[in-house]
Parts: sequence; structure tokens; C-alpha cells
Amino acid sequence: MTQIMDQKVEFVTPWFQLVSKHVAGESAPYYALRVQDYVCVVAFTDQDELVLVRQYRPAVERHTLELPSGHVEPNEAPAVSARRELAEECGLDALRLELLGTLISDSGRNENKIWCYLAAKVSPLGADYVPEPGVERILVPRVKLAELIAKAEFDHALHVAALMLAEVKHGPGFFALKD
Repeated sequence: MTQIMDQKVEFVTPWFQLVSKHVAGESAPYYALRVQDYVCVVAFTDQDELVLVRQYRPAVERHTLELPSGHVEPNEAPAVSARRELAEECGLDALRLELLGTLISDSGRNENKIWCYLAAKVSPLGADYVPEPGVERILVPRVKLAELIAKAEFDHALHVAALMLAEVKHGPGFFALKD
């Protein structure tokens, strides 16, 4: 079994740390990114619409469709983070969150996990909600999700994986993949 002999933080930014790891039997260090865990929420309205957000992502230089998501803040439970992100990004509240599972974000480079939640029924926060700048809430009928994925309009790999967790936990047809 390969083991890490030692590790050192080589570079620090507000968003990540670059960590060198010395693996037993290897002469060159292995580099990993240490980033915060984050959450995503598969949320549905009373009208059976999936809640998505559209925002500009500089890393990929375009607007993307994603699940409501964000970092798990220090000393904050992942479920609290999920509920907070849903409120901040979408103006919605989930009285009940179900943990679908946790996934490794990228086993080849990242140390963090994504916590995936299901909010089967969300409700609006109220009139005093102020939308987060640059984030647009998009509501999509559940039966249109497969089309968005097939057309690569919804192409965030980890969020597609969260949808798969929901499908696995709640049975085939959870997303009504066939009209």
C-alpha cells in the first residue's frame, strides 16, 4: 500500500492551497489542491420544477447552468451550508434536506468532497429576499432535465453526479427521463 511520507503547503491563496506530498518509493513530489468541501442541492418546487442557477464562470469563460451550490464554511455543518446556499442563490428555503451522499471532487488532484442534498419541496423566503448579484434562478420541469444534459446545456460533471445519486436512491425514473 502506497503511503504519504510527508506533505508541505507550497502555495496559499484565498481559494486553495497547493500541497506537495512525498509518496513512499517516489522521487518527485505529488501535488494536490486543498480546497474547501462544498455542497450542492437537488431542489424541486411544488410545481415539480428542478431549481438551477445560471451564472458566469471565469474558469470556463461562459455562463453555466448548475445546481445551487457553494462552500462549506469553517465550523458550519454541510446541511447548514446547503440550506444557506439555496437561500442566498435562489431565495428558497428547504425545511427538509436529505443527504444523497458525498463524492470526491477529483481524486487525481483535489482533497475535497462535495456533499449532495435533496430538497424535495422548497418554498420562497419572502418579499425581503435580495437576489445574489450575477446569479439567476432557473426553474426547469423535471421531465426536461434529460434534454438539458443531452444537449450539454447542463454539463457540470459533479452536479450530474449528484443527480445520479438522487436517481439511484429514489429509483429509476426519478427524473422522468422519458417523456
